[in-house]
Amino acid sequence: MITIDNQQNFLESPLLERAARYTLELIAPEKIDADITIVLTDDRQLHELNKEFLDVDSPTDVLSFPASEPDPETGSVYLGDILISIPRAAQQAQSAGHPLEAEVQLLTVHGTLHLLGFDHASDEEKAVMWNEQAKVLERIGLSRIKIQE
Repeated sequence: MITIDNQQNFLESPLLERAARYTLELIAPEKIDADITIVLTDDRQLHELNKEFLDVDSPTDVLSFPASEPDPETGSVYLGDILISIPRAAQQAQSAGHPLEAEVQLLTVHGTLHLLGFDHASDEEKAVMWNEQAKVLERIGLSRIKIQE
């Protein structure tokens, strides 16, 4: 199950559920029944978390916190949390020239890939992750959006 904690009154949560679900289907079909929470929040919260957990004193667009633990009540795997700054996503969408909904879907795919263990710390990891991200974006009809590096 994909749970959306919509703290920003973002109206397109079905698109985010679909983006996360397609990422799981294409990249890790064995985890299709896993649970994820997507929190739609602001720069302040992502700044605090970025500083606390990654020692980076600035806001960011998306953070993922993998869990990969079974839910004691349901037995399904809880992959973790994805937090997205809607104001930052709006800025990035405007800069890239595509709709906010597309940017937030991209960030959802990106965050889900992090929950699945992908990273972009090295050039090699980044190439692999960007390739997987492109597959999912194509599947959801966003293959033409400009991805910020």
